[in-house]
Parts: sequence; structure tokens; C-alpha cells
Amino acid sequence: MPLTVTFVSNYINHHQIPFCEALRSRIGSGFVFVQMEEMEEERRNMGWKDRSEELDWVLKWSEDRTEAEREIMSCDILIAGWVPEIQELLAKRLRIHRPVFQISERIYKDGQWKAVSPRGLISKYRAFTQFRKEPYFLLCAGAYVASDFGLIGAFPEKKYCWGYFPPLISYEDGKPPVRRRGARDAAELVWAGRFVGFKHVERVLELADRLQKDGKAFVLHVIGGASTADESAEQEAHRYVTEHGLEENVIFHGLCTPEVVRDLMERSDIFVFTSDHGEGWGAVLNEAMNSGCAPVADAQAGAVPYLIQNGVNGYIFAEGDMEDLVVKTERLIDDPELCERFAETSYRAIAGSWNAQAAADRLLVFGEKVLDACDERRLRLTGGVRRTALEMKELNADLPVEGPLSLAPHLRPFLKVPRMTEKRPESHAGR
Repeated sequence: MPLTVTFVSNYINHHQIPFCEALRSRIGSGFVFVQMEEMEEERRNMGWKDRSEELDWVLKWSEDRTEAEREIMSCDILIAGWVPEIQELLAKRLRIHRPVFQISERIYKDGQWKAVSPRGLISKYRAFTQFRKEPYFLLCAGAYVASDFGLIGAFPEKKYCWGYFPPLISYEDGKPPVRRRGARDAAELVWAGRFVGFKHVERVLELADRLQKDGKAFVLHVIGGASTADESAEQEAHRYVTEHGLEENVIFHGLCTPEVVRDLMERSDIFVFTSDHGEGWGAVLNEAMNSGCAPVADAQAGAVPYLIQNGVNGYIFAEGDMEDLVVKTERLIDDPELCERFAETSYRAIAGSWNAQAAADRLLVFGEKVLDACDERRLRLTGGVRRTALEMKELNADLPVEGPLSLAPHLRPFLKVPRMTEKRPESHAGR
């Protein structure tokens, strides 16, 4: 019989739909998505579409809790976002040795020193660590997740690289759109995100000011805006551009639909990603790399060390290091061939492994192995054999070397990234 898989999370959105549809295409009606809440108005205002009513595999907790609980408890594989409302169900499921794959971003975004908090340790023990011998697996949606959970002794040998998987766009001949820098004088840069503190729109505007002062020919597309509750950040961004005479270089596009975002990325040469450690993942990086942009990205955003090999398919800079950000961006502006090479290798990273289809295939293959191991363990237990943990070395033996479902390295925050001004060979920071 085919596997049955249930995915429970806050609400369905365009970052999750491709992965869900990939599972659906492989196991049919054996896949169900349990939606715990409605999409926020702010997300709708950003152009996100609520498709929960049109997708027949979405089951709403608020409309049929009994059926939702049945799906959560009876499925072969449960994939769970961080949903406090179902923690008791997860515990019950784990105690009868039914597999759970927990997707999580960082638990210590504000600093790993918080791991010493007694109250925090108790709550995390109850939620995670007490089940370390059960079939409880961690899908790390960010490069620093594994080290966070390592501090509390949770998920030993059961932490895997994961992320978010926006729609994959395939292009003719397996290459992203060809940039025709020679046909235009200016390089085109793009930045996308909400105007919130951890995304640092001010840094890309400061970059634009530095590029202009250095005589670089460029256009910067800024996609996004502030929430209606706090428009001061957007006003400040516009004021900065006016005061620094950047009106000819910076174009504000405001909030855009995902389709418009992709169109702007496809016409741009360089994607600048300035989010800090507050960015658990950062799906715009997937989208930009898939669209054929050469990325220049802050090392602290969760997606960056997983998706970018420094000096191979993009540049990484240490958090807040404006000098390095400027130098690496100018290098790409000055060297269109290098920029194009980064664009193609970035595209291949997404098209090759960091996409919904690859993630779904790998999860189903690994899920089958986990179920076989759980069945074997149940036989041992019913035969009176002492309770033992899963044989993780055997389960992990044939995992992919990189990409989704590869073993997650315990990368500590604040990676040391070689500055280009240091004249040292580029290293694969975060790999």
C-alpha cells in the first residue's frame, strides 16, 4: 500500500503548495494538509493568495477537528510545523512509535545564550528532548537550526537539511534567462522583502549610495513595503533616496504579487539579500537563484549557508559588513561574465536539488525506511525485548550528500566569512 502523509501547519501558501502538490502527485489521496488557522490580512495585502478553499486536499482544523485529529494520528508519516495546539497529539503519536517529522526554524534566534534558561529548557524538554529515542526527526528550515537543537540534546543523529520550496520555474536548455548586460549600460540589482527591522532595507539603500559614489552604473529594484500598522520604515526609505540623490538609481515597486516579483528577478543581474539572523529561512533567495540572479547575501539568514557556496554560485558576507557587501557587489557589476557564471550555478542548485520535487522524493524514500525500522522495532518490543532506540546509523547510511534530507551540519551562528579585501582564496562558507 502507498504511504499516507499528513502535513499540519498554520495555513497553506505559495511557498508550501509546490511541496504538497509534489507529494500529492506521488501518493494521490494519501496526502492531506491540515490547516490550523486562516491567512493573515497582512499577507493578503502583500499579494499572497488564499487557495485553501480550492484545494481539495486541504482540511481545516476549525471546520472538522475530529477528522483532522484522525488524519494526524492515523497517517504513516506526519510532517508538522510548529503548532502548539497539537503538541499533545504529537506526544501521543510518538509514544506509540509512529513517525513525526518536525519542521522548525531556529529556537534561539535572539542568541544561543538563552539555552541556559531553566524555564526554557523545561519547555523544550517537554516538547522535544524527552522524545529523543522515538521516531522524531527534525527538518531544519535554516542552517543554524541544528546547532540550536544540539544545545538541548534533542534529535540526536536525526537532524536533516530542509527549507522552503517555492515554485520551480524551468527554462529552455536548462539555463536561466540570458542577461544582456552588453545591450544596456547599467547592471540591474533587486531586493525584496517587508520593511521590517531584520530584513534591513536600509542596508541595500546604503549600498546604492556607495555604488553611486563609486561611479557604478546600476538600477536597484526595491520590492516590498511596510505594514499598514507602521509605515514609518517605508517613509524613511523614500526619504533616504531623496536626500542622497538616488532617484535615478532606485525604483520602489511597492508590494507585488509573487508573479511580478519573479518577473523583476528574471530581468535583474544581482540579488542583494540583507536579512540578518531574524530571517529563519528567506524563500526570496530560492526564487532569485531560480530566476538566474547572482546572489550577494548575509551569512546569518537561514537559507544562505545551505543554498550558497561562497565564490562558486554567489557571495556571502558577514552580518552587517557593509564594506564587504560593497566590494563583492561591485565585483559582480564590474565582471559580467562572473555574474553570469554565478547566475547559472545558482539556478542549477535550485533546479538540481533545492526544489519541491526533490524534497518530496527524498522524504518518501526515507519515510519508507523509517516505517520499516519502526515495524521491526515493534516486533522486538512485543517479543519482550528491552526498549531500544532506532538504529540511526543504518537509517542514515544512504542519505544524499547535500540538499534536502542530507544530514544537517551543526553550524554555529556568526560564521566567519572571508572578506574579498583580505585577498584570500574564496572558501565555501557554511558548507
